[in-house]
Amino acid sequence: EVQLVESGGGMVQPGGSLRLSCAASGFTFSLYDMSWVRQAPGKGPEWISHINRGDSSTVYADSVKGRFTISRDNTKNTMYLQMNSLKPEDTAVYYCNTVLLGAAYWGQGTQVTVSS
Repeated sequence: EVQLVESGGGMVQPGGSLRLSCAASGFTFSLYDMSWVRQAPGKGPEWISHINRGDSSTVYADSVKGRFTISRDNTKNTMYLQMNSLKPEDTAVYYCNTVLLGAAYWGQGTQVTVSS
């Protein structure tokens, strides 16, 4: 069974940092691209970052470029999102995502709240 479990969310002041983790199981993690997607209250999902399976090359949405860093550790079957210089508009539920054989899989999400 494919499972994605996010952790590391919480409440932080503007300008602060958080590191999210996504623990994967039930599939060969190193063979699949991975992404982070977030959903703010009252808004639709927003893709924010992607990391390739092979060379771990990365892509970012303009809204997080230069502040967030995606990475993966294939030995631990885990993907990370280091979030720095957080802003109130980063408040959202953050999900990790992958696509296996045409089917999309999501974790349960982790809440990030940026507020003073």
